[in-house]
Amino acid sequence: MEDELILKFWEKLSDYSFQILGTILLFILGWFVSKWVSRVVTRFLEKTRLNQALKRLGVEEVLSNIDRRLNAPKFFGELLRWCVFILFLMACSEMLGLVQFSQFLAVIIGYLPNIFIAAIIFIITAFLADFSQKIVVGTLKKERITYSRVLGKGLSSAIWILAVLAILYQLKIVPTLISMMFIGVTALIVLVLGISFGLGGKDIAAKILKGLEDKFK
Repeated sequence: MEDELILKFWEKLSDYSFQILGTILLFILGWFVSKWVSRVVTRFLEKTRLNQALKRLGVEEVLSNIDRRLNAPKFFGELLRWCVFILFLMACSEMLGLVQFSQFLAVIIGYLPNIFIAAIIFIITAFLADFSQKIVVGTLKKERITYSRVLGKGLSSAIWILAVLAILYQLKIVPTLISMMFIGVTALIVLVLGISFGLGGKDIAAKILKGLEDKFK
């Protein structure tokens, strides 16, 4: 009887040891695979000259105000790296029967796309803020309005505020309050742009778009 108990104990210990060993190997594999994926994505985005394009849109200037350097390829590479690594962690936790921890990791994986979308919103905002500021300044100068630069800067700032609200909403930070503020700022921007285009901003917008097209060629 004692021999059978000892034999069962060693069998269970052996099975659990193999399980732990397999989990460790999977963890190590996940670490290296995620790093490799990050390098591939980063190098690919560097070849597309994403940083240079964002610099032309003034993103680097915005980031310098908060003591951050522009490195979009590395950001997206690291984001994808953690996505891949967390997927491996989920597999490891499933192997060890850690169901609750696996569910927690699933929540994190579900949240990461929100960060990606927030980054895309930031990039698009850089373009819109620069573009709209040039339209307003150019239009109001044409109409000989002396405070054109102030209005242009104000519109650019309003767009950035709108972007921050959109990013916070996307990241699910106080969504109800953010949505109310979002509507108010949007109405203000639409009003200013409507006045600018009404004063003859279409021609200036066409020129700015042509200039941007030439820059990216």
